[in-house]
Amino acid sequence: MSFTTRPELQGTFGVCASTHWIATAVGMKMLEAGGNAFDAAVAMGFTLNVVEPHLNGPLGDMPALIWPAGAQAPSVICGQGPAPAGATLAKYRAEGLELIPGAGLLATVIPGAFDAWMVMLLEHGTMPLREVLEPAIHYAAEGHPMLASVSAMIAQNAELFREHWPTSADTWLADGEAPAPGALFRNPQLAAFWRRLLDEAEAVQGREAQIEAARKAFAEGFVASAIEDYLQDACVLDGTGERRKGVLSGQDMAGWRATTEPAVSVDYHGWQVWKAGPWSQGPSLLQSLRLLEAQGFGAEDPLSDVAVHRIVETLKLSMADREAYYGDPDHSAVPMEVLLSPAYAARRAALIGEAASMAQRPGEVEGFEAQARAFVERAARVQPSDAGIGGGEPTFAHLASTPKPPAEGDTVHVDVIDRWGNMVSATPSGGWLQSNPVVPGLGVPLNSRAQMFWLDEGLPTTLAPGRRPRTTLTPSMAQRPDGTRFAFGTPGGDQQEQWQLTFLLRLVHQGMNLQAAIDGPLFHTQHLQASFYPRGCKPGVVMIEPNFPAPTLEALRERGHLLNVAEPWSIGRLTATSRSPEGVLKAAATPRLMQAYAAGR
Repeated sequence: MSFTTRPELQGTFGVCASTHWIATAVGMKMLEAGGNAFDAAVAMGFTLNVVEPHLNGPLGDMPALIWPAGAQAPSVICGQGPAPAGATLAKYRAEGLELIPGAGLLATVIPGAFDAWMVMLLEHGTMPLREVLEPAIHYAAEGHPMLASVSAMIAQNAELFREHWPTSADTWLADGEAPAPGALFRNPQLAAFWRRLLDEAEAVQGREAQIEAARKAFAEGFVASAIEDYLQDACVLDGTGERRKGVLSGQDMAGWRATTEPAVSVDYHGWQVWKAGPWSQGPSLLQSLRLLEAQGFGAEDPLSDVAVHRIVETLKLSMADREAYYGDPDHSAVPMEVLLSPAYAARRAALIGEAASMAQRPGEVEGFEAQARAFVERAARVQPSDAGIGGGEPTFAHLASTPKPPAEGDTVHVDVIDRWGNMVSATPSGGWLQSNPVVPGLGVPLNSRAQMFWLDEGLPTTLAPGRRPRTTLTPSMAQRPDGTRFAFGTPGGDQQEQWQLTFLLRLVHQGMNLQAAIDGPLFHTQHLQASFYPRGCKPGVVMIEPNFPAPTLEALRERGHLLNVAEPWSIGRLTATSRSPEGVLKAAATPRLMQAYAAGR
């Protein structure tokens, strides 16, 4: 048996994995108390709002894949809110913008995460709202040891908070300075927000009625009112260094609820893999599998330059299609059937040679030629750029006096499987502390997901009221030919699909266990056009961990790849769970950043 940094956990009762050990422990608490995977995931999600506030918040976004026991395939809960009614192209252009800022009030879409969690709890969970919220309320009210990464993010933005975002200063700089790593940190406003939500919910009788009451209090009651009251007068510094007002209204929030939809899937060497639709970047992983299959990929040494080169060149093509064709299918035609077809993949795979390509090459899809041309023009216009590529968080590095800390992802992730076979894979994000000022009375900021829209006309990702941004958030599920089911994912912005692809290929072709597949060295291409402001590209650049063999690194350079060798153990935040047809459960989590944990028995 080869060495892994941690054991692959095995059991039969339940498994949880997340990007913070406290959230994982909370998930196990729900399972031990008789709850199912959906109850556990909701409790974990709210806990992550508290312990990783630089990576997600209650006013953010959340797509989830759910696979109820007995269902033939997973489905998607869409907690990605759309653009507000006032978010028109004309309005944003009149503000003097060519790109939507990476932070600030105009970067906000309708908050979606909360209602998505409520849909999961209402339709699939068993526990009352109070039981799943109480752990998060405890850590907000009584405190939790602050992560060093949160401390660094607050310190980086302390000057901004003091001078321009006073509500954020009141929350994150309670004693005038950034809390030290490990210091007990409390967010009493957030605890009060959730307690009031429970009070209003419990004014009615019955579990389902209480959850519905909480949804109404959020979208039409005191939460929406607090946001609308704040936005009526707020005119705050945004990611461009200018002061601007927002356009989100209480009416926008009242008119939206999270939805459930089918997942998109392909087969690959007898495996079935499921993702969210093209309003996410999820189908790009499916396209990558099709392209690799067309190349006959699978026999390569996973640590060789041949394997890395083929994966990188494949990703360049699938990510070019992501930029050219993906968007909200409720608002634009997306040629998904063509993009996922073996015939299309075969044509695209023929473009991959032995040397690194420096071109942006979307595929040719009849009737969509203008979108492909528009992407190539956009990519040329905004490259190269150092900002917006890496961890994916919108930051104020150009305004702050302190150096930017290392990029550590923009998101969190949750995987859960219970003893009955219910499964969840969820990737909450947005509403992070550096995205916007804290909303008075709520203790948390609004999201900044609108930065993924373009202000160019005629695109599937053009800003438009009611349209979902093409998000980077992309949880995953898969089924092996023997019936074993997997739930997995990672934070990491544009890297999410790239790291998950490498992880999945190790399962399929090398038969690695979950922990070994996570522990193996990782890489990603920065050739793609970033989803985050200022939307730059780094043609030919590959970020790669140094624990690849030295001959592999040298051979990749000889092929023309521009290597950015990362610090050891610094790329990726993968977590994963699985369940065999016999009921054996497994779980694993990355050792990178020394934060993610799996638990189970």
